Amino acid sequence: MSVPPLDPTIHAPARLKIVATLAALPEGDALSFSRLQTMIGLTAGNLITHLRKLEDAEYVATEKTGSGSAARTAIALTRTGRVALDDYTAALRSLLAGL
Repeated sequence: MSVPPLDPTIHAPARLKIVATLAALPEGDALSFSRLQTMIGLTAGNLITHLRKLEDAEYVATEKTGSGSAARTAIALTRTGRVALDDYTAALRSLLAGL
């Protein structure tokens, strides 16, 4: 039985938390950077690092508005990210079913 590979971009625990948290939102909705940080418990630096990897894979999109103390960054899961999470979930289920 051949098991599909797990997506290494999503497989990292922090990135899996990010993607799963954003996937719980209705498609097109976003979370603020600070809200996402609070929800998953990462430092700002760690969250930025993981978001960059997810952005490079086109799994999340960020939108920055304002400047200075009024700056806000919104993060949303892209359609590509939703498909990648669905594929990851299917691969994980397949792997576990083989045990």
